Amino acid sequence: MIRYQPGRRPMPRSLLPVALLAGTALAGIGNDSIADDSRASDDNEGRFHLEHDSLVISSSRYDRSQGALASLTIGTMLPNSATATTAAVAGNNYVTVWSNASVDGSFGATSPILLSDVDAFSGRTLATRRVPADAVVTSFSSKSELGLHIAKDPRGSHIVFVAYAGPGVGALDVSNSDAVAGQDPTNPVTFAFGLNYAFPRTIVSMDEDGRLAYTPTINYGGNNGRSALLGSNGLYYSVGNANNGNATAFGASNGTNPDVTETTGLEVVAPINAPRPGVTIPVGNSTEVDPLLQFKFTAKADKPGKDNNYRGVTEYGGALYFTKGSGSNGVDTVYAVDSLPTLQNAASTTINIVPGFPIDSAKATGGDFTPFAVFFANSTTMYVTDEGSGNATDAANHAGLQKWSLIDGVWQLDYVLTKGLIGVVATNLTGYDGRYPDVTTVGLRNLTGVVHEDGKVTLWATTSTSSASGDQGADPNRVVRITDDLAATSLTGRVAQESFETIAGPTYGKVYRGVAYVD
Repeated sequence: MIRYQPGRRPMPRSLLPVALLAGTALAGIGNDSIADDSRASDDNEGRFHLEHDSLVISSSRYDRSQGALASLTIGTMLPNSATATTAAVAGNNYVTVWSNASVDGSFGATSPILLSDVDAFSGRTLATRRVPADAVVTSFSSKSELGLHIAKDPRGSHIVFVAYAGPGVGALDVSNSDAVAGQDPTNPVTFAFGLNYAFPRTIVSMDEDGRLAYTPTINYGGNNGRSALLGSNGLYYSVGNANNGNATAFGASNGTNPDVTETTGLEVVAPINAPRPGVTIPVGNSTEVDPLLQFKFTAKADKPGKDNNYRGVTEYGGALYFTKGSGSNGVDTVYAVDSLPTLQNAASTTINIVPGFPIDSAKATGGDFTPFAVFFANSTTMYVTDEGSGNATDAANHAGLQKWSLIDGVWQLDYVLTKGLIGVVATNLTGYDGRYPDVTTVGLRNLTGVVHEDGKVTLWATTSTSSASGDQGADPNRVVRITDDLAATSLTGRVAQESFETIAGPTYGKVYRGVAYVD
């Protein structure tokens, strides 16, 4: 969302941010003065309030003291397939627990959600809001979760995100559980933990004073809801993935209920906004957009419900834009619908690839483009983050912050901002469970920004990483910031010197997920 700031001062250089060159090592456990949940009360003793010209950051901290995670040891039963379980190869030690992903493809553990409101330019913490864990949680190592969006209605600003209702902290493999009890008997998580091991993917809205409202859904069974926004028409729009089992056809014949192939991708959701998440979900309260989308690049069509494995949704100019940048199915690119779908017309609305962005299959390219989030500076300038998690081409040419310009109806890549970002290594990440493997920044995930009157645009993003941990989503990552010359179309002159600054992290046992600018 574009936020013009009349008379906006030039960005001050805070004492908190640190500018880094590629290849630089970050020593120690990092800057945790922002979003420090160890000092966070539920709502700052009733004084929480979203401030203007601030940045909201979502984060989560690993907690092995609760739930099934507290008793996880080598040999504990974990999911493996639709008909078999396996044994854990590691206990709950933060450093080594992620090795369990080698035997359990669904492995993860739920953790609490913290929302921090900080001064967008000085980095000073203004307020924190711990989301009640008995209501909703996130999956700690699920890197695509907790995207944030800011919206306004007559009652003021709202922060919107997606979480899991019901499991509490320390539950295992929730990010691949069913969304409705008994939904998919072929889901390995359901086989291991039972038909009732299911948790509604729930849209959460927080108002300016920290009050929370919940809209549970039946969507994203077998995987996760990544992000949601409140559209200008009053409807929610969410993106995510589904189908962790063996559903190989669309419709009731695949044996899932609700159908995992048609409760995924881009969803239109009618707000419930209940004070607690445990409310009845009305029939027909959500509808998937273009639900039968399926590419066929070879003799065999892609797995149903996997070509719309979306993330990074945003609204601009009355249209929705979103990305796909992971998985072996479909096309990793930027997508759009030209108008805001409704519950009534969602199924007949067509999703299209945005002109100028890749159109080749993920299988054929091997992942040479891994877009995550989108920010429009104006109608002809789009910024796209790339996770850098694909192949060598992705790492060399696309990873970082891409700038695109619209020319004669087609988007063209101008340049990619990487200075002070790609190759930065966090070392000596040591804490209660020993030393964590060194973490290298390889790209960016969620994104927000603001356009200034002086022709500059400031953007904030969370970093993507690489390490020997066993699950990159569990790596301590960072929140970074950069200011770009909006009119520039080439990486020359002053633009070539633009560099990312770190405003939060890396912090042992903690991950940063979403960012949203509040004007």
